[in-house]
Amino acid sequence: MPQGNIRRFIASNSHLSEFAVLGFELGYAEAHPNTLCLWEAQLGDFANGAQIIIDQFIASGEAKWNVRNGLVMLLPHGYDGAGPEHSSCRVERYLQMCDQDEELPEDPETYDRQGLLQHTNMEVCWPSTAANYFHLLRTHMRMPFRKPLIVVAPKKLLRLKGACSNAEDFTGETRFMPVIPDMNPDLVEPSKVRKIILCSGQVYYDLEAQRAKEGKNDVALLRVESLCPFPFKRLIPHFRKYNNATITWAQEEPKNAGGWLYVEPRIRNILEYMEKERSHIANDDLTFAGRPIMAATAVGFT
Repeated sequence: MPQGNIRRFIASNSHLSEFAVLGFELGYAEAHPNTLCLWEAQLGDFANGAQIIIDQFIASGEAKWNVRNGLVMLLPHGYDGAGPEHSSCRVERYLQMCDQDEELPEDPETYDRQGLLQHTNMEVCWPSTAANYFHLLRTHMRMPFRKPLIVVAPKKLLRLKGACSNAEDFTGETRFMPVIPDMNPDLVEPSKVRKIILCSGQVYYDLEAQRAKEGKNDVALLRVESLCPFPFKRLIPHFRKYNNATITWAQEEPKNAGGWLYVEPRIRNILEYMEKERSHIANDDLTFAGRPIMAATAVGFT
């Protein structure tokens, strides 16, 4: 506060209230729609204290009052041994509030992603590289409309060398990638790939390390970076490319958490759409790999 030539700095404590702070950020994002407004929970679980704001305003504000909002929620998430209180941002709960249509779009191979996003309550993404995170935020602000964005953001990836990106990945014609294809240069030819593993987030790097250790170059790893809107169009070419492969969804979370309950019916609808092309594969070619159903959001040790 200026008083003549003297300036004073006054630090004031505010009470620890996710409810209050998220409510303020929501209002700020509404008042300034062209500002990238991000609210980050120290740990994703802490968003539980703001659940009323999320349920009553963020997820349903547009449907109830036709008020659009571009607030970004950054929710750290990852099973790194911190126990059930500091591991899960409960991504499954956000996915339950996103949309109600698990059917393929009318034009599943050519639809516009923004058009699909128009019919959702929120966007839920799980970027696994620095460049894809950058492009996600850039795309979010360049859209001609506003939607809340939930970013599932593992803290582990902040320091993981493999999640870094080259400078050229941020420039030129590079864009946000809803699905990142397999990056293994030693992968066998597509017709000989026996399994596709779909995953989101930091578990990809664990799977990649294990695949390299075992030398399993007949397994393709695909990263689903956008959960809602679901990237039907982006997955179909990969299922067609590896048309002799079974499909597994892998995640760190228990079977009743994470992305599985949301992605399973959508993947099955893709397989039904491609039934004639994949008729030589067993009907049960979609399987789950992860922890069993659990009441706790995470175990104490990973």
